[in-house]
Amino acid sequence: MAPSKFSELSPTTYADALLGREQFMDMGIREMWPHIPRIAGPAYTVSCAPGDNLMLHAAIYRAEPGSIIVVKAGDIDYAMSGGNVCATAQKRGIVGFVIDGVIRDVAEVRELRFPVFARGAMPIPGKKQGSGSLQSTIICGGVQVDTGDIVVADEEGIAVIPAKQQETIWDMAKRRAEKDATQSLEEWEKNHRAKVERILQEIGFKG
Repeated sequence: MAPSKFSELSPTTYADALLGREQFMDMGIREMWPHIPRIAGPAYTVSCAPGDNLMLHAAIYRAEPGSIIVVKAGDIDYAMSGGNVCATAQKRGIVGFVIDGVIRDVAEVRELRFPVFARGAMPIPGKKQGSGSLQSTIICGGVQVDTGDIVVADEEGIAVIPAKQQETIWDMAKRRAEKDATQSLEEWEKNHRAKVERILQEIGFKG
C-alpha cells in the first residue's frame, strides 16, 4: 500500500475508525501556516539534544523521498530548522516536518508551502555539536513513533499509525468514510437523537 494513500482521509476519520487516543499527538503541535495541506507518509525519526539541531539537519540528506521527518527536540528555546533547511528538504522530496519543538523563518516556509507542524517559532537557531539519534524510537507530542510508522497530519491533528497496523486501520477508516458519505444529515440526526435519548434513559437522566 502506498503510504501517500493515507492522505485521502483526515485524522478525524482514523479516530472514528478506533485508532486509540494514544496515537494522536497533543494539540500543542500545530500547523505553522494557514490552510496547510494534509500530509501523510512514513516517519523518519530524529532525536535532538537540548539547544542542538544537528540530527535534523543530517536527516534531510538521509530520509527517503516521501518521508515525513518527525523530531523530538531537546527544548523549545532554540529553532530546529529554518527556511533553507525546509527548502532543501522539499527539494529532496521530503513531504514535511512534524516537530516537538520550534522553528524559525516561518514566512519563508509559508512561501515555500512546505508543510511544518511544530509548537511555535523562535528566531534563535540551535547549535550543531550535540548528541542525538536517527531512526530510533522517540516520543513526539506524547506519542511513541518509530521509523516506518505512518503519520497523517492536517489542521484537525496528527495521527500516528503503527506500521504493523496500517492495513487494518486503513480498511476500517475507508469503510467508515464510505458509510458516512452515503448518510444524509437527516438520517444522521435521526440516529444521533435516538442514541442520545437512549443513553439518557439508561443513566436515569430526568429533564
